[in-house]
Amino acid sequence: MSDSSILESLWLEHVPNTHSVHVAVFRNVENAAFLHQQLLARNADFEYALIDAGVITSRLQVFSAAFKAITLQLAGTMKTPNVHSELVYSLSPTNNVLVTPSVSSSATAAPETTSATETETPLTAQDIEKHLLAHVEGKPVPFTAQTLSELTDWGRVRKYYKLNGVSWLDGIKDQATKNRELDMLVMGGMALRGV
Repeated sequence: MSDSSILESLWLEHVPNTHSVHVAVFRNVENAAFLHQQLLARNADFEYALIDAGVITSRLQVFSAAFKAITLQLAGTMKTPNVHSELVYSLSPTNNVLVTPSVSSSATAAPETTSATETETPLTAQDIEKHLLAHVEGKPVPFTAQTLSELTDWGRVRKYYKLNGVSWLDGIKDQATKNRELDMLVMGGMALRGV
């Protein structure tokens, strides 16, 4: 990500170089309801994986979901209409497509993640960034571990991923260690959900 760009673009290993992932994070999003409506209306101009940042535990979690979504798209086995909704679905702790960490009308911070591979004319990172800046009413912040740690609501993560009953976590006094363990449990749950 360049110093002037709000978008981080990357190519995942073991995925054809025709597929890339572009990630931007916004804080204090004021038009989350509008963005949610665009997703529900399946507005092709808003083909993004809009994710509530409160339940994102790490960059690796987002990359893992993106890898899974792209892999399923390439195999022709997606359970959702497009690779963007498949990414959001890949973050879900259940097989219920309605229980996902998608941005909702009550979201206050949302990383927007998109794979610009589904359009007939491939979008550039600059096109995506320009569109996000024009339509997301929030403050762009870097997609870093530090930013995500500030945005993650660990109580919601435990509830969402059904980790409140994991009593040994409460015995961990160091918060950073506890958060790493929670992240690994979340990642394990995401991996096992598809099995």
